[in-house]
Amino acid sequence: MSILMSNFLTVYWRISVKKQQGKIRIIGIDPGSIRTGYGIIDSDGYHSSYVTSGFLKLPTTSLACKLGAIFKSLSELCQQWQPQQMAVEEVFMAKNPMSALKLGHARGAAISAGCHADLEIYEYTAKQVKKSAVGYGAASKDQMQHMVTRLLNLRKVLQEDEADGLAVAICHAHTALNTQQINK
Repeated sequence: MSILMSNFLTVYWRISVKKQQGKIRIIGIDPGSIRTGYGIIDSDGYHSSYVTSGFLKLPTTSLACKLGAIFKSLSELCQQWQPQQMAVEEVFMAKNPMSALKLGHARGAAISAGCHADLEIYEYTAKQVKKSAVGYGAASKDQMQHMVTRLLNLRKVLQEDEADGLAVAICHAHTALNTQQINK
């Protein structure tokens, strides 16, 4: 069997199993101009299961090269893992306006990759993400890492940006379920 056919069957199998189980594949993004964290989960809103996660260590060159790397890498992840929805953390008010501007650019590159992959895009504040994952809107990074590890029943230690990406995906899974229940 050719490699292309094998890859097609693997992707087809993943998509059909995902639909049969009633779960949605979500990619959560924690944008940054130094590291961008991502996490992919399958969720029915009640139970979420870990698929993959990591972070993009961006080049130390120009901002344009960093944005290009975010777009390219997230586009490749979307093609490989076939998420249906993307959740992105919103920009918070930083003390340094230049940092907030760079963060906004990184978000734009991530959202563009999601649009390029025809994903539904959702945005959440850092407070919403923390409240959803930990139950407290001012949770620390350590608390986030601990709770994400517990919620997804992981045995590995998560890097901060990776845990934040997964937390954004978990936030969306919980929020989407609540929105569906309210709209019924």
